[in-house]
Amino acid sequence: MGLFSFIKDAGKKIFGIDKPNTKEIGTKDEREENSKAARKLEQTIEDLNLKAENLKIHIENDMAVVSGKALDQATREKIILVIGNSEGISQVDDRLDVENTEPEAVFHTVERGDTLSKISKEHYGDPNRYPVIFEANKPMLQDPDKIYPGQVLRIPPLDDVR
Repeated sequence: MGLFSFIKDAGKKIFGIDKPNTKEIGTKDEREENSKAARKLEQTIEDLNLKAENLKIHIENDMAVVSGKALDQATREKIILVIGNSEGISQVDDRLDVENTEPEAVFHTVERGDTLSKISKEHYGDPNRYPVIFEANKPMLQDPDKIYPGQVLRIPPLDDVR
């Protein structure tokens, strides 16, 4: 559990949230849009078959608060990434519990010129371990060649290949 930072508009290409740029923070319209965006994210998480009991997302300004109970650490991390890699979200306050604890992954923010092989070499010392990173980020990633700057990926410990 904790607070995770993301690049606010990096996720537009994948999970864009239809949030208007309102100047008056806390207006009724903004609260309604935040509520719609939270429901859209909850539906996206369900559509990706990421299981969490009593999943609730609350968005205020550019922060999302997520609570509930994930089956395992990998699912918890993927839920955080789905939310954080969304347009308009710069922080995720993780309040998820985990049913089955296991080692935590490291999060890596993609930079210009990164490839999964390059990231694999940086984290594992072996560029050929990139399929581990690709598999760890499914179903959010559908192609190992389609990552973009600002996207945050989970880099699991080598003994955790989910």
